[in-house]
Amino acid sequence: MPPANQQPSTNPASNLDFFSIPQSLLLQIGTASILLLLITGKTTVKALEAIGEASEELLRGDRLPNLDFPEDSEINQT
Repeated sequence: MPPANQQPSTNPASNLDFFSIPQSLLLQIGTASILLLLITGKTTVKALEAIGEASEELLRGDRLPNLDFPEDSEINQT
C-alpha cells in the first residue's frame, strides 16, 4: 500500500560539481602547492641559519669589551 502523502521529490540531483573538475587539474594544483611548500621551507631554514650565524658573530668574545676585574688583594683590603 503506497503512502497517502506521495509527492514527487522536488530536490535537485545531488551536486557533483567537485567531481566535474578534471583529475589532472587537481593533480597539478596539488603538486604545485607541495613544491611551493618545500621551496618555502628550505628558504626559511636558510634564512634562520643566516640569522643565527649573524647573531653568533655579533656576540663573539673578541668583539666584547675587556672588563677590569679587581684583584684578590684589592677585594680583601676593602
